[in-house]
Order: sequence, then C-alpha cells, then structure tokens
Amino acid sequence: MGIDVRNSLLALATMAFVGNAAVAAEAKRDTFGTLPGGEKVESVTLTGENGVSAVIITYGATLQALNVPDRNGRVADITLGHDALAGYLEQPNYWGQTIGRYANRIAGGRFVLDGEKYQLSRNDDDNSLHGGVEGFDKRNWNIESVTEGQQASVTLTLHSADGDQGYPGNMDVSVTYALDDNGSLVIDHKAETDAPTIVNLTNHALFNLAGEGSALGVYDQKLTIPASHYLPVNEKLIPTGERRAVSGTVFDFTKGRFMSDGIRDGSDEQIVMGRGWDHNWILDKGRTEKPELAARVEHAQSGRVLEVLSTEPGLQFYSGNFLVGDIVGKNGHAYRMGAGIALEPQLFPDTPNQPEFGSARLNPGETYHHRMIYRVSVEG
Repeated sequence: MGIDVRNSLLALATMAFVGNAAVAAEAKRDTFGTLPGGEKVESVTLTGENGVSAVIITYGATLQALNVPDRNGRVADITLGHDALAGYLEQPNYWGQTIGRYANRIAGGRFVLDGEKYQLSRNDDDNSLHGGVEGFDKRNWNIESVTEGQQASVTLTLHSADGDQGYPGNMDVSVTYALDDNGSLVIDHKAETDAPTIVNLTNHALFNLAGEGSALGVYDQKLTIPASHYLPVNEKLIPTGERRAVSGTVFDFTKGRFMSDGIRDGSDEQIVMGRGWDHNWILDKGRTEKPELAARVEHAQSGRVLEVLSTEPGLQFYSGNFLVGDIVGKNGHAYRMGAGIALEPQLFPDTPNQPEFGSARLNPGETYHHRMIYRVSVEG
C-alpha cells in the first residue's frame, strides 16, 4: 500500500472520528401518553456526553425531567413532576411547563392597551395567573424539529388565537430546548403577533438538587440571587409598586442563604403574606442582550450546583409554599412545602398595570425573545 493511499485512509478515518465525536449530544423521540380526545403526547429525551439528560414532553412544552449525576456519579432527577401523563392532567400544577401568555399575576385579570380594556380569565382568586385558566401549560404543543450534534435540541410551536384567555392578537410561539455536553440546557422562548398585545414567557420547573422527593427537601441547599432589591406584595400577592432593599432582611440572598434560614420568619410581614418566599427579585443586571446569572443553588452533600441565567430583569423565587402533601408526584412522593423551589426569570408581575416596571408590549413585526439557561455542574 502506497503512502498516498495510507494517508488518504488515515484522513478518512480521522474525519469519521471527528464527525462522530462532534455528534455527542443525542435526542430520542418517543410517546409519553394520549390525551382523552385521542391526541398523542410525545416526549424527546436530550442526552449529553457528561451524563446529564433532559426529558421534554409536548403537553405544556414541559421540562418533565432533568437528570444530573452527583460527585460520585449517582444520577438523580432534580425536578418535581409526574411519571405519567395522567398526573399532569389529574393533578395540574406548574411542573416545568412553558408559561404564557403572561407569567405570574395580573391584578384583577385586567389591563388596558391603547385605550382598550381587556379582561383575562381568572384562576388565582381575582387575579389571572400564568396565562389564565387554560394557559400555554395546558396545551399540547407541536414538535417542529429535533436535532443532534454539539447540542441536542427540540423545538416546539403553538398558535394562540386572538382572544385566547382574553388576550388580543393572534400569537405564534416557539420554545427550543437545547442541551450540550457540558450540562447547559438553553431554553429559547420566541413569540410574534399580528396585533399589539402583551407577553412574558418563562419556564416553571421546581428543583430539588438532592433529587425530587428527598426527605430533607431543599432546606439544606444554599441559594444566591444577585439582586439588591425585591418587589413587596399585597395580600393578593400583587406587587405594591415599592422597590425594597433586601439588606438586613430574609430577602437578602446576595451572599448566599440556606433556604432553612428565614422561611418561617413570621416577624417579616412579607413572609407571612406569601406563606414563605413568593416574590420577584429585581436583578442587579437588569435586562440584558445575553443571559447573565439570575440565581445559583448549591447542595453540599451531593455536590450538585444549578445556575439559572436569563436575559430578563426579574426573578420570581417561589419556595413551594402552596404544596401541602395532597399531590403525589414521581416515584409515589407526596409533595409538601419545601419539596422544591421555582426560579422563574421574567418581566415583573403586573407590569401591564404598573408602567413604572417597564413594558410587556409586543407589536406586529417584532419578535419577543427570552433566552434562559439551566446550567448544572458538580463541585467537591
């Protein structure tokens, strides 16, 4: 065999190796269940080379599982939820779903846009919460594409008709989940409209770095939020408009705070009002072009670390205050307060009624885009 032939074969082998090495993150499409009307709910499992995997289901465009190894290589699902579709239908809550059209609360379910009054469906006492009675979390999304490579990804789409839950304008929405080999799950939310409207999209996963259903819950985990101020709320959990400094309060997570520290501090009227933390922090970074740190959670026992990054200016931290043990989730676990926490990057709650918070407006010809990242790693 001549040198030229050997070199050619070596080059081909090298190209094949490099090509295979590049296609490290994998995606597997499957069936998760069937809706009562006969419509199929699909799942896509994204797996990285480092052992991290994410399961996405079309119902609610939901992050159904995020499986992460600890420092000893033991893998645990760090998200709350259900093992089967029936749980999401029969015990609805917000377990990793895509939230829209408007994440968080709108006071009275009402807002005014260009002089026109709009009444939304109300599902939180007098408020509209997370898009209303049938928000995006209760829709079966369509899979547009599934890819493998340096990232494994799935893109899901949804059409929201004019008047959906009271919102104006026909809106086309997409969410893309992309997992790389380093433990970063990038979530891109995009929306377009044919008439002026409002939009605020996020993901509502509840996390427990010890593994969902762990006996101690999240109380031995340390949370950092880079925010000097937060938004106090009234008795209906609507922001009062005040921007209150966190310094000297149980809302100060700037240097890291164990979640056992302050959760039951009845001397703070805001803790009593929210039954714990259920507030929006004003991130020091503001709204950014690229995702920057919004929160960091550390669990010393397992070594797992979760960082949440986002382009949005606010972070809703919810400590699972309304979980009372009547919902049975994955592996037969009854979820109670402290079973998991939500860290939801977003615009501020009730922004359409509080212009000093900015604007949630989306016009025809514009594209709304919120990019957030769940980045997992191991320390120690």
